[in-house]
Amino acid sequence: MPDSLSIIIVTYNSADALGGLIDSLPSGLDGIERSRILVIDNQSHDDTCALARSHPVGAEVIEMGRNAGYAAGINAGYRLIDPDDHVLVLNADLRLGHGAASMLVERLREPNVGIVGPRLIEPDGHLAHSVRREPSLVTVWSEAIMGGHLAARLGLSEIVAHPAIYRCGGSVAWVTGAAVLIGAQARRVLGDWDESYFLYSEETDYMRRARESGLKVVYEPRASAVHVGGEAGTSPYLHAMLTANRIRYFGNYHGKLSTALFRAGVATGEALRLPRGGIYPAGLKAAITPA
Repeated sequence: MPDSLSIIIVTYNSADALGGLIDSLPSGLDGIERSRILVIDNQSHDDTCALARSHPVGAEVIEMGRNAGYAAGINAGYRLIDPDDHVLVLNADLRLGHGAASMLVERLREPNVGIVGPRLIEPDGHLAHSVRREPSLVTVWSEAIMGGHLAARLGLSEIVAHPAIYRCGGSVAWVTGAAVLIGAQARRVLGDWDESYFLYSEETDYMRRARESGLKVVYEPRASAVHVGGEAGTSPYLHAMLTANRIRYFGNYHGKLSTALFRAGVATGEALRLPRGGIYPAGLKAAITPA
C-alpha cells in the first residue's frame, strides 16, 4: 500500500499567508499518491476559513470555535485522520518546495526514524538555522552573554549553525515546528502533543519524547520550504510567551536549582538587551515572573 499523508495546517488570522502555502501544495506534494489537507482554524476573525474553503486544492476546514493553541489544533487534526497516515504539520506562512513531501516520507522508511524536518529558507534566499540542541545551562548563559549569533557560531547555542548538518542532514535533537513530518509509528508511540504549552516549546517537548522512545528526529536538506514567519521577533506578546515556555519546558525536565539558574540566564539575556526596547521588556517580565 502506498504511503498516505495528511497535511495539518493550524491557522489563526492567517488569511494574508495561507493562500501562498495552499498554492504551493500541488507541487510540494508531487510524488505522494494519497493525501488529505486539513486546515484547523483557531477562531480566526479574518477570511482564513473562506479562503481555505474556496481554494481548488480541496482543503477540509475544521473550526475549533476558540483559540485553542497550536498543539490543540494538531491534536484535533490527529483525531480526524487515519491512524496509519503520516502527518505533515505546516505553518500557514510556509511555501513548500517541489517534491518536498515525498523526500521527507522517504526518510521515514529508514529504521527508527519517527520525525523529519526539511531545510527552511528565508524569503531572501538565505538558509534558516532550524536545527536545535536541547536547552541547557550552557546554551542559555552563552546566548545571554555572547548573543545568539556568536554563541551559535561557537557551537554553544541552542541554535545549531554548523554547516555540515545543513549540507548532509542526519539525526538531530529537534527542529523548529514550522514544518515537520511525523510518521504514523511516532504518532502511535507518542500520542498527543502537550496542549498546555499553547504556543512555542510544544515541538521541543514532542521531539524529546520521540528521542526518549527510541525514535530518531532527522533533518533532511533535500526537502525545502520557504518560511516567511518570525512574528516572535517583533511581537512583545509572542516573545513573552516564547520566553515563558522556554523556562517552563526546561523546568519540566530538570530540578529546581537547575531551573532557577536557567531562568536567571534567560532573564540576564533579556535584561542586557533592554536598551534595544521592542520585545525585550516583555521578555524580561516573562522571565522573572514565576509560572
